Amino acid sequence: MMEIIMDDPATEQQFNAILKSIEHYKNGEVSDNLTRRGIKYKFNWGVSIPDLRVLAAEYKPSHLLALKLWNKQWRETMILATLLDEPSKVTEQQMDFWTKSFENIEIAEQSSANLWWKTPMAYVKALEWCRGKKHWVRYTGIHLAGRLALSDKKSPDEIFEPFFEELVTLSKDRELSTVIARAVLMMAHRSDALRLLTMKFIRNLYETGSEIAGQVGAELESDFTDA
Repeated sequence: MMEIIMDDPATEQQFNAILKSIEHYKNGEVSDNLTRRGIKYKFNWGVSIPDLRVLAAEYKPSHLLALKLWNKQWRETMILATLLDEPSKVTEQQMDFWTKSFENIEIAEQSSANLWWKTPMAYVKALEWCRGKKHWVRYTGIHLAGRLALSDKKSPDEIFEPFFEELVTLSKDRELSTVIARAVLMMAHRSDALRLLTMKFIRNLYETGSEIAGQVGAELESDFTDA
């Protein structure tokens, strides 16, 4: 269960103002494009990501407002929730609840990039989600690992080592191959030590005997050659 929302008039006023702004920014072309790409929501106004970021910048971060926006379940309110939440107040329960509800690549990546990587539980949840049963949970875990490698400059390289073993197994899933390649490349570019681990990871991919895993390895090798 999610935490109980204790509402207040000021937050309710902000919430209603945001809903009106979303309607103002609506864009049928964006909505249609998302649909063509197979990115579906229960309700989608087609507001572009840049416009959502402009809208979010008009408000101070608020955990309560973020929870209200998420519960609305519009595409736009969910993405705004990831932009307006306060990472220090995000709970493990919330992270699991939201992530298990993901149904497409956009909300998985927006949540990871905007919010999850900034939370205190980011590394723990990323590794846990890589071992998850649902596709979008695993996808989010992999994407989050890559985002942490890109954006978290303070953590030691050693914290990324457990991900390589998990990703060898996941690399056999064709639907995860692209996000795995991207995440591992971000780790490899982080340091010489992680680059060496990536080369070992590539060898392990070839040794699985999986055609799909081998393709991931070949893509990573090609990126190294082109770099």
